[in-house]
Amino acid sequence: MSGLTRRGFTALSAAAVLAQRAALAQQGNRDAALVQRAIPGSGELLPAVGLGTAQVFDSNDDRTRDAATRVVRALLEGGGRLIDTSSVYGDAEQVLGQVMAAGGWRDKVFVATKLEAPDAAELERSLGRLATRRIDLLQLHNVSDPRQSLSRFKAWKTQGVCRYVGITSTYRGAYAALEAVLQREKPDFVQIDYSIDNREAEARILPLAADVQAGVLTALPFGRGRLFRAVRGKPVPDWAAGFATGWAAFFLKFLLGDPRVTAVIPGTSDAGHMAENLGAMRGRLPDADERRRMIEFVRSL
Repeated sequence: MSGLTRRGFTALSAAAVLAQRAALAQQGNRDAALVQRAIPGSGELLPAVGLGTAQVFDSNDDRTRDAATRVVRALLEGGGRLIDTSSVYGDAEQVLGQVMAAGGWRDKVFVATKLEAPDAAELERSLGRLATRRIDLLQLHNVSDPRQSLSRFKAWKTQGVCRYVGITSTYRGAYAALEAVLQREKPDFVQIDYSIDNREAEARILPLAADVQAGVLTALPFGRGRLFRAVRGKPVPDWAAGFATGWAAFFLKFLLGDPRVTAVIPGTSDAGHMAENLGAMRGRLPDADERRRMIEFVRSL
């Protein structure tokens, strides 16, 4: 979801009030355990809400760097670690690298980036832009060939260039290729588009990821802004108040209610929205019956 779409929703639906409620709830539950998930292949715990950088950190200018600094600080102060970027997200890698270096934050951030191909030159460029010699998660972006090999990525992992390897797609038309590569190559992670109104991954990708012990990252958890537009001006239902203080938590906790999801990675350039998103890591998650009710509620909008 773009920053503009989220800001528009904020202005039109008085989300400032919701954000204040979320902030107060988070402050009041400062000692509550954060939702963390174990990476299946290693057992390493990862905070379950991260940050996506597509379309929000793509210009390397003072305004973007200042916003990125505030957002990354909010992520870290709120207990998050994961930041997902890509070699083709404009200047996002460079902005993130500069922000981490200036803040002394590299060791605190779980850096995930993506390459378009198993290309050593592209990898070197990403390492340089991120100002690091080691990536936490190196992903092959937008898998579309079912015969795609991850041998080069796995070699880089063996060499210590990255700690984990993964594959991604946010196009349902590419799911067959993604499934083939996931089954054969057994990467450490798979990243897919998944939201409460876009649930094909539940039937196709999540079961297979569990079978091959791959962590799951969910991009576009707000449905490219569709979900906020659908609930504009509406309060969170009373029956959801026990687990969701606002719409961001409602949508993100639906995803985290599935234990196969390792982390959600909504994108934002607003530190207040980052803090609001992180609220989904606190308090209880919806149970199976509540998740079914959430689906029906969204269908009725």
